[in-house]
Amino acid sequence: MDTLDNSEWDVVIVGTGLRQSLLALALSRSDKKILHIDENDYYGGAEAAFSLQEAEEWAKSVDESSTAAAFFNTSVTKPDLSPDSSTPQLSPSRKYSLALSPQLVYARSALIQSLISSKVYRQLEFLAVGSWWVYTTSSGNQALREPISIHQTDSIRGSLLKVPSGREDVFQDQVLDFKSKRALMKFLRFISDYEEQPQEWKKYEYEPFTTFLIERFKVPEVLHAPLLALTLTSASSDQVSTMTALPRIARHLRSIGVFGSGFGSVIPRWGGMAEIAQVGCRACAVGGGVYVLGKGIAGEGKYSEFDGKLRLKDGENITTKWCVRDHAPSGIPAASDNRSVTIVSSDLAPLFPSLGEEAPIPACAIINFPSGSIPVEGWDQERAVPSVQIAIHSSDTGECPPGQSILYGYVALSGAQGSQLLKKAVESLLASVDITPAPTILWSLQYEQRCIPVNGSGSLHMTWGEGMLTFKQSQFDLAFDDRILDEVKEIWQKIMGEDAGDFLVFEDREPDIDDDD
Repeated sequence: MDTLDNSEWDVVIVGTGLRQSLLALALSRSDKKILHIDENDYYGGAEAAFSLQEAEEWAKSVDESSTAAAFFNTSVTKPDLSPDSSTPQLSPSRKYSLALSPQLVYARSALIQSLISSKVYRQLEFLAVGSWWVYTTSSGNQALREPISIHQTDSIRGSLLKVPSGREDVFQDQVLDFKSKRALMKFLRFISDYEEQPQEWKKYEYEPFTTFLIERFKVPEVLHAPLLALTLTSASSDQVSTMTALPRIARHLRSIGVFGSGFGSVIPRWGGMAEIAQVGCRACAVGGGVYVLGKGIAGEGKYSEFDGKLRLKDGENITTKWCVRDHAPSGIPAASDNRSVTIVSSDLAPLFPSLGEEAPIPACAIINFPSGSIPVEGWDQERAVPSVQIAIHSSDTGECPPGQSILYGYVALSGAQGSQLLKKAVESLLASVDITPAPTILWSLQYEQRCIPVNGSGSLHMTWGEGMLTFKQSQFDLAFDDRILDEVKEIWQKIMGEDAGDFLVFEDREPDIDDDD
């Protein structure tokens, strides 16, 4: 299509992020005339995946942007590497696919079921998330004085505690005494159907989860950090409430074994959530949707005054019955998190132990740095320190060459202190793994992302005027939040009206039509 000027559409979707792409997938069989545009020259929005060169160009463009955006404060670091042939080196740019917002998806997530019922799962490949680890130092978090470590180190470097993944791991643990194991097993039995036992936890609903563990189950402090790690929250330990922790831990434990022995969550191969976004866009294109990159809407306007007319930034005018977009930048909350992407010169094999006989080889490991486990210069030790999460992706994901791995770091703390905390976490992690030669950092990217915190309860809100539907601003969690799918469904129902039918439930296309085309 040479020009969009004076064209008419049933639905215009602005942006190709995960939410918009899932909506495009839901509308792909609707026979509506759909225009899907993105002012970026790449797909995926906040969930995009880049080659090395693209990541550096993206970081530069973010720094040069004068408008409010989801990302800011980007920096790329390239350590000076000796040209000696024995020194690990970066591979060519296209050997990397670096995700801006990698997430894991639990086996019992509604997203998995929707990808299956919509038939697009055939275009995706998922890999197992393996072991979960908690970092500790003998001089730091005293709650983990005797960790099971892959490398016992001195008081400065620290070590890693492997989080038990089920009853068998608990019984085989050589550190916990019988009393601790009994308390933990009692809690695990409770969490399996905690919703049916409100009398056990309701009065602790707004209390710290650690208080609930101590007073109700007498779970020793040595087990608090591993259980908190399963919540995937970056809040400090005293800020994680019982009502936040219980559904998250239950989600983790209930998903183990659904797809195979020893694991309960997966990650998409090749580019994280960007792959799911791409699949949704392809399905809509096969259904007749028109895709144009480098096109944005001029002006923000007022949603309540939308009259079906849109002006694009290049001066073209279009009309549409429905326009779906994110909130305007002015609506972005001030809160932000620090994120990092680090390429290291090792496969970090000790962090990917076997999950058991006939179990798949894990491609992702989760490392949790509990509150206060990493000393930060100039930090007020009396202040609650957020925990740090690092997801390690192996080369099996297709995101880096063999012999290397990608460390995706996240902490719910903005500014220089958050950036410093992430750097310290990466350095501490690499120092704690007993590998020869020692892993080195080959390249790193740090940035901040404006976000809406996930509080573990309630639902996503959504506002609209007549014909103008708006998604909530991007929020980040290390696991996909099914409430996002609920939000997409609500917008889809608004557009489809009485013809809505079943959400993301499709029959196979005709034999001569394939979503891969």
